Amino acid sequence: MRLPLVLLVLAVACCGGGSKPTDGPEVTGSVTYRQRIALPSNAEVIVTLLDVSRAAAQATELGREVIGTGGTQVPFAFSIPYAADAIDPRGRYALRAEIREGEHLLFTSTRAYPVLTQGAGAGPVEIVVESATPQP
Repeated sequence: MRLPLVLLVLAVACCGGGSKPTDGPEVTGSVTYRQRIALPSNAEVIVTLLDVSRAAAQATELGREVIGTGGTQVPFAFSIPYAADAIDPRGRYALRAEIREGEHLLFTSTRAYPVLTQGAGAGPVEIVVESATPQP
Protein backbone atom coordinates (compact mmCIF):
# COMPACT_ATOMS: atom_id res chain seq x y z
CA MET A 1 0.00 0.00 0.00
CA ARG A 2 2.88 2.40 0.74
CA LEU A 3 4.62 1.81 -2.61
CA PRO A 4 1.76 3.26 -4.75
CA LEU A 5 1.64 6.33 -2.50
CA VAL A 6 5.40 6.85 -2.85
CA LEU A 7 5.15 6.45 -6.65
CA LEU A 8 2.29 8.96 -6.78
CA VAL A 9 4.27 11.51 -4.77
CA LEU A 10 7.31 11.02 -7.02
CA ALA A 11 5.22 11.37 -10.17
CA VAL A 12 3.68 14.63 -8.97
CA ALA A 13 7.08 15.98 -7.92
CA CYS A 14 8.71 15.09 -11.23
CA CYS A 15 5.96 16.27 -13.54
CA GLY A 16 4.79 19.31 -11.61
CA GLY A 17 8.15 20.93 -10.90
CA GLY A 18 9.59 23.62 -13.08
CA SER A 19 6.34 24.88 -14.56
CA LYS A 20 4.74 28.15 -13.58
CA PRO A 21 1.35 28.00 -11.91
CA THR A 22 -1.29 29.02 -14.42
CA ASP A 23 -4.43 28.92 -12.29
CA GLY A 24 -3.62 31.97 -10.13
CA PRO A 25 -3.46 35.67 -10.91
CA GLU A 26 -0.80 36.95 -13.29
CA VAL A 27 0.57 40.24 -14.56
CA THR A 28 1.06 40.11 -18.33
CA GLY A 29 2.53 42.23 -21.07
CA SER A 30 5.50 42.68 -23.36
CA VAL A 31 8.95 44.25 -23.35
CA THR A 32 10.22 46.19 -26.35
CA TYR A 33 12.62 48.98 -27.33
CA ARG A 34 12.66 51.58 -30.09
CA GLN A 35 16.30 51.37 -31.25
CA ARG A 36 16.92 49.51 -34.50
CA ILE A 37 19.57 47.12 -33.25
CA ALA A 38 19.54 43.36 -32.81
CA LEU A 39 20.06 41.68 -29.47
CA PRO A 40 22.88 39.16 -29.00
CA SER A 41 21.64 35.57 -29.08
CA ASN A 42 22.51 35.04 -25.40
CA ALA A 43 20.61 38.08 -24.08
CA GLU A 44 18.04 37.65 -21.31
CA VAL A 45 14.95 39.71 -20.59
CA ILE A 46 14.21 40.07 -16.86
CA VAL A 47 10.82 41.41 -15.79
CA THR A 48 10.13 41.95 -12.09
CA LEU A 49 6.90 42.68 -10.20
CA LEU A 50 7.69 45.00 -7.28
CA ASP A 51 5.88 46.32 -4.22
CA VAL A 52 6.82 50.02 -4.26
CA SER A 53 4.42 51.10 -1.50
CA ARG A 54 7.01 52.37 0.97
CA ALA A 55 8.73 55.50 -0.35
CA ALA A 56 11.79 55.36 1.93
CA ALA A 57 12.35 51.61 1.63
CA GLN A 58 13.74 49.35 -1.05
CA ALA A 59 11.07 47.76 -3.26
CA THR A 60 10.08 44.19 -2.44
CA GLU A 61 10.11 41.65 -5.27
CA LEU A 62 6.83 39.75 -5.60
CA GLY A 63 7.54 37.87 -8.80
CA ARG A 64 9.96 37.61 -11.72
CA GLU A 65 10.26 36.09 -15.15
CA VAL A 66 13.56 35.56 -16.95
CA ILE A 67 13.24 35.04 -20.70
CA GLY A 68 16.12 33.68 -22.74
CA THR A 69 16.00 35.37 -26.13
CA GLY A 70 17.75 32.61 -28.05
CA GLY A 71 18.36 34.95 -30.95
CA THR A 72 14.77 36.19 -31.24
CA GLN A 73 14.04 39.91 -31.13
CA VAL A 74 11.52 42.25 -29.49
CA PRO A 75 8.78 42.26 -28.43
CA PHE A 76 9.02 39.63 -25.68
CA ALA A 77 5.82 38.53 -23.95
CA PHE A 78 5.87 37.93 -20.21
CA SER A 79 3.52 36.52 -17.60
CA ILE A 80 4.37 36.84 -13.91
CA PRO A 81 2.27 34.87 -11.41
CA TYR A 82 1.81 36.45 -7.99
CA ALA A 83 0.14 35.60 -4.70
CA ALA A 84 -3.18 37.45 -4.51
CA ASP A 85 -2.95 37.61 -0.71
CA ALA A 86 0.32 39.58 -1.02
CA ILE A 87 -1.49 42.50 -2.69
CA ASP A 88 -2.85 45.29 -0.49
CA PRO A 89 -5.47 47.38 -2.35
CA ARG A 90 -3.96 50.49 -0.73
CA GLY A 91 -0.44 49.55 -1.89
CA ARG A 92 1.45 50.48 -5.04
CA TYR A 93 2.92 47.91 -7.40
CA ALA A 94 5.07 48.33 -10.50
CA LEU A 95 6.95 46.41 -13.16
CA ARG A 96 10.64 46.80 -13.97
CA ALA A 97 12.40 45.31 -16.99
CA GLU A 98 16.00 44.82 -18.05
CA ILE A 99 17.73 43.18 -20.97
CA ARG A 100 21.16 41.78 -20.11
CA GLU A 101 23.96 39.94 -21.82
CA GLY A 102 25.49 38.09 -18.89
CA GLU A 103 26.37 40.75 -16.32
CA HIS A 104 26.28 43.54 -18.92
CA LEU A 105 23.13 45.69 -18.80
CA LEU A 106 21.96 46.47 -22.35
CA PHE A 107 18.51 48.02 -21.76
CA THR A 108 16.47 49.05 -18.71
CA SER A 109 13.10 50.55 -17.94
CA THR A 110 13.40 54.22 -17.01
CA ARG A 111 9.87 54.99 -15.86
CA ALA A 112 7.30 53.41 -13.57
CA TYR A 113 4.85 50.89 -14.99
CA PRO A 114 2.11 50.69 -12.33
CA VAL A 115 -0.02 47.55 -12.05
CA LEU A 116 -2.73 45.92 -9.91
CA THR A 117 -3.99 48.84 -7.76
CA GLN A 118 -4.98 52.50 -7.92
CA GLY A 119 -6.73 52.09 -11.24
CA ALA A 120 -4.02 49.96 -12.87
CA GLY A 121 -4.91 46.43 -13.93
CA ALA A 122 -2.92 43.26 -14.38
CA GLY A 123 -2.15 43.99 -18.01
CA PRO A 124 -1.32 43.67 -20.69
CA VAL A 125 1.41 46.26 -20.05
CA GLU A 126 3.85 47.34 -22.76
CA ILE A 127 7.21 48.10 -21.15
CA VAL A 128 9.53 50.17 -23.32
CA VAL A 129 13.15 49.85 -22.22
CA GLU A 130 15.92 52.34 -23.03
CA SER A 131 19.55 51.71 -23.91
CA ALA A 132 21.77 51.53 -20.84
CA THR A 133 24.69 53.02 -22.76
CA PRO A 134 24.47 56.49 -24.30
CA GLN A 135 23.99 56.44 -28.06
CA PRO A 136 26.10 58.88 -30.14
